[in-house]
Amino acid sequence: MLRNSVKTGMMNMVMLLSLTIGTKAFAAEFTDGPIIWGYGKHTPVQQDMKVEKNTELKVVFDVSQAGKDGTPNRGYDSVARFLNMHVANGVEIKNINLAIVVHGSATNEMRSAKAYKAKYGRENPNIELLSMLMKSGVQIVQCGQSAAYHQMANEDMIDGVEMALSAMTAHALLARDGFSQNPF
Repeated sequence: MLRNSVKTGMMNMVMLLSLTIGTKAFAAEFTDGPIIWGYGKHTPVQQDMKVEKNTELKVVFDVSQAGKDGTPNRGYDSVARFLNMHVANGVEIKNINLAIVVHGSATNEMRSAKAYKAKYGRENPNIELLSMLMKSGVQIVQCGQSAAYHQMANEDMIDGVEMALSAMTAHALLARDGFSQNPF
C-alpha cells in the first residue's frame, strides 16, 4: 500500500513537472511595438515557416462586430499585432500593406470624436488605435451600405477613413489589387 502511494506521488510529481515545463515553454512574455505602442502585443516564437526580411505582405482584415463598450475593438488590435510582430521579426514596414474593411455594428466605431460623443455621450475608445494604424499606413475602408443603415455621413467619420460602395465592393477591389483576406 505504501508502495502504491509513493508510486502515485511520484507520478503526480512527474505530471506536475511536465506541466510546469510545458507552461514555461508557452509562458512567453507578450510585448507591444515596435510600430504600434500600447496595442498589438506579440511574442517571439521558434519558427519552422520563416518569414524572410524582403517578404511582401498585402492583407485585408474584415471587422464587422463592434468592440465591447469602453474598450478598443479586438479586430483593430489584431491588425496592430500583425504589423508589430512582422516588423519585430525583420520584415520591412515598407513591404507590409494592410487594410481594414469595416461594416456591420463596427460601423459606429468609425465616427469621429465629436460624432461619437454626440451619439453615445462618451469617448470613442477606438480613435487612438485607428489613428496610429492610419499613421502607419493602414488603409481603413468603411462599407457605405452599413454607413447608410447606421445613418453615418462621410463628414461624421474619423479623418482618413475611406467610404466604399459596400464592404463586398471593397473586398473585391482589394483582392484585385493583390490583397489576401486574413481569416481571423
